[in-house]
Amino acid sequence: MSVANVERIVKDRYAQGAQDRVVDLCCPVDYDPRYLKAIPEEVLERDYGCGDPSRHLKPGETVLDLGSGCGKICFIASQVVGPEGRVIGVDMTSEMLEVARRNAPILGARIGFENVEFRRGRIQDLGLDLDRLDALIAEQPIRDSEGLLAIEALADELRSKEPLVASGSIDVVVSNCVLNLVENGQKRRLFDEIFRVLKRGGRAVISDIVSDEVVPEHLGQDPELWSGCISGAFTENEFLEAFERAGFYGVRILERQRQPWRTVEGIEFRSITVEAFRGKEGPCLERLQAVVYKGPFKRVLDDDGHFLERGKRYAVCDKTFGIYGREPYRDHFDLIEPLEDIPLEEAGSFDCESGRIRHPRETKGLDYDVTTEAAEACGGPDGCC
Repeated sequence: MSVANVERIVKDRYAQGAQDRVVDLCCPVDYDPRYLKAIPEEVLERDYGCGDPSRHLKPGETVLDLGSGCGKICFIASQVVGPEGRVIGVDMTSEMLEVARRNAPILGARIGFENVEFRRGRIQDLGLDLDRLDALIAEQPIRDSEGLLAIEALADELRSKEPLVASGSIDVVVSNCVLNLVENGQKRRLFDEIFRVLKRGGRAVISDIVSDEVVPEHLGQDPELWSGCISGAFTENEFLEAFERAGFYGVRILERQRQPWRTVEGIEFRSITVEAFRGKEGPCLERLQAVVYKGPFKRVLDDDGHFLERGKRYAVCDKTFGIYGREPYRDHFDLIEPLEDIPLEEAGSFDCESGRIRHPRETKGLDYDVTTEAAEACGGPDGCC
């Protein structure tokens, strides 16, 4: 099915969903009731999702919601990130955006601050502001092929000079049951766009419908199943691999629905929420740091190809050292700093392919020769030994 056909089918069904509640567009989700009280009933009635990525947000963050619909996740996120945070919703369906934009001031009045805005665009093309493009087309209507080429050039200029979402501007990208609605040939571009807009150290928290088997071609041609979150579903492993391919690290499943939401021709479709981080790009610098993997597995393989065995002291570059000191790794590693700090500007290059063990003398210094008394207390109610 072509990109244009998929977009038309999805837009038509969700435009209908903006007018009247469509029951089979979502599966039951338990949201935190504290945040629902302030959200207008019109928005709550037109909620279509399969998870709650907002529960993984923090105060002060800048959040981008892909396929924000009538705004429910944005309005929950608004309260979670608070007045110091910011929330941007992106959707391509004008009818959905009209509901969201109309209700944003109502939410703001109820919670005492306004930090949400809604923009019209395609989630696989977060550079192109569709409202801005429409305004330019109105100024110079397309009458022939030259006019079409001129508009295409204007669209490229908008992406470059006035992007809908700027590169490296977002702390957290969230989405709720929308990625599967993008035509399969556009999905790689979609994940590249998520990666692009995130800050270094930012993360994606995505809830979506996945399948336990590959969706066969004849189901992929069914318009009803396309707009119903079935035809475009990733398989479970494909979903995780899409994050890896885009350059994310620390990819992990936060929630996985035990029972399938729907079963079609024996294929199970269920909700899954995945978190993934940006920030492993950049140079590898030697600062004499080491890490110890604490377990519980005998050995592990990280997203950069590092094999680490439990209990061994591994030499790592400054970048990897920093990554292991943050979520989702920090609880699994002991981080060993050098006795004397090496400034970044004085650090040499590090061979991350080596996977070598770091001798303690590298970290302490070859001339380290200190003798100390036993610590006053070490474990246990009566001190040490």
